[in-house]
Amino acid sequence: MDGFSYYNIFDTKGIEYLAIIAFLLLLIPFWLALNRQSEIKAQIRKVIGVLSAAVLKIPQGIFYSKNHTWAYLERSGIAKVGLDDLLMHITGEVDVRHLKNPGDSIRKGDLIAHIEQDGKLLNIYSPISGKILGSNSLLESRQELLKQDPYGKGWIYDVKPSKWVTEMPSCYLAEDATDWMKKELERYKDFVAVSSGKYNSENSMPVLQDGGELSDNSLSALPGESWKDFQDQFLTPE
Repeated sequence: MDGFSYYNIFDTKGIEYLAIIAFLLLLIPFWLALNRQSEIKAQIRKVIGVLSAAVLKIPQGIFYSKNHTWAYLERSGIAKVGLDDLLMHITGEVDVRHLKNPGDSIRKGDLIAHIEQDGKLLNIYSPISGKILGSNSLLESRQELLKQDPYGKGWIYDVKPSKWVTEMPSCYLAEDATDWMKKELERYKDFVAVSSGKYNSENSMPVLQDGGELSDNSLSALPGESWKDFQDQFLTPE
């Protein structure tokens, strides 16, 4: 054909260009993999459910008891009482059994509820003194709210406080609460390491990931004896 010229690519430098293109095609996926490493790691952590201080919800205006309950005084003068987010991450989904009725008087440290999971039980003690005004009836049909929204719809009791001013200094607030919760998480890691070796349950899934990180809901994988030890070391008032 007129005006048409044919070139053999192998008689030119075209073969070098093809080699460069092939190299780039190989390099691009490798580069993308490197740049997505942190994203992939985050996805893996999400899938296996790693418990770290970064995932904990710690609202700064709430008073946190050493026994992993909390109290929040509303403008009406009524206090909401519930379970903290760390406890819910440790246990996983549980059923709550209210032990107090409207009109009952309670003192700080009184037993007010049980939380249960597959026959294993933990006692919950009140962070404040006062009179029970009501319990959260929403939990009767939606127990998952304890874990999903522990400081909102997952509250346990309404209480009219009787010693708020004198009792609250023993609780943690704001930055002190954040620091305390981080220390509790580290203390719980030590507890898991000791308890896993102590009881050596064949049914226990790995509760510590690579690098010593905790699995979410790790207590659920441990035997009932571990729950009793956890009760004594983390929830029972001194």
